[in-house]
Amino acid sequence: MAALDPKLESKLQTLEAHCEELARSLGEPGGTADMERFRTLSRTYAELQPIVTQYVEHRALLRQYADARELMGGTADAELRALAVEESRALEQRLVDSERELKRMLLAEDPNDARNVVLEIRAGTGGDEATLFAAELFRMYGRFAEDHGWRVRTTSISESGVGGIKEVIALIEGERVYSRLKFESGVHRVQRVPATEAQGRIHTSAVTVAVLPEAEEVEVELQEKELRIDTFCSSGPGGQSVNTTQSAVRITHLPSNIVVQCQDEKSWHKNKARALQVLRSRLYDRMLRQQQEAIASERRGMVGSGDRSEKVRTYNFPQNRVTEHRIGLTIHNLPAILNGEIGEIVEALAAHDQAERLRHEVDA
Repeated sequence: MAALDPKLESKLQTLEAHCEELARSLGEPGGTADMERFRTLSRTYAELQPIVTQYVEHRALLRQYADARELMGGTADAELRALAVEESRALEQRLVDSERELKRMLLAEDPNDARNVVLEIRAGTGGDEATLFAAELFRMYGRFAEDHGWRVRTTSISESGVGGIKEVIALIEGERVYSRLKFESGVHRVQRVPATEAQGRIHTSAVTVAVLPEAEEVEVELQEKELRIDTFCSSGPGGQSVNTTQSAVRITHLPSNIVVQCQDEKSWHKNKARALQVLRSRLYDRMLRQQQEAIASERRGMVGSGDRSEKVRTYNFPQNRVTEHRIGLTIHNLPAILNGEIGEIVEALAAHDQAERLRHEVDA
């Protein structure tokens, strides 16, 4: 069992020394004279102490493991050696778990991870073929959501004449939805032979996916004077009217020129509420991305940068292959992926993100 990475070890040693210094400062006579300083030191100590405790426990496990390995090679007693082997195996797993927990504790959790999401899928280059693939991606995410017990509610959908989707916006509600889907944003490319292609040539089409954390009303305040609200009749494929009442809603946020519409509900009031919900999430997402760029511009190439223009994934039908370009992952089981079995990709992206954030943390 290898020791911790030297940079990680150094970071933990620094935190341990800082925690000990804080404990001494808090215990000094008259240390409570400056109450504001005392509260600040106390908060910092409370944040660091669990990490340091875990680190101390990890070191103790390493010593126990070294003792067990030494006993394995230094005793002629077969029964005692067997016990040492069993103990070393158990300690190996505990050390793996302990190191994973240390890394988790060092990284601050994304405050949006527990949120619901607004999912937006739009057909890009490729004409009808792009709309057909947009529909397949929407089904893929719907099945993934169903497997996790999440609820999918369509806010608006614009269908193509060939049974595809030009654009769909949906709210996905459930436990920690954003934590699982936040790396899906970007350009998803499909390579296949369209059914209408007589010469068997492979066409490349593109679909954009945006995953936005759902914003609460208190976080994004919308002023009535900043909104233009239009009503119109809901329409189906090809622009045909599906009802004759002015129940559909289009909201334009004038300062940003963001336009949102909702026609899924029969009630004008419900459509307006859903449209405002999507608008808040778009504005919240834009605010988050601006903050991320200002704080960590050097990490724009990292997974989850929020860059909507980057090609993130290719679905190659002739080769039965899905390639996740950001981490170099290739899976040869395209039908299962499109059936919602994207867990392997989701977990790999999350693990890569954690490794990158940890690298930045220990280098800081």
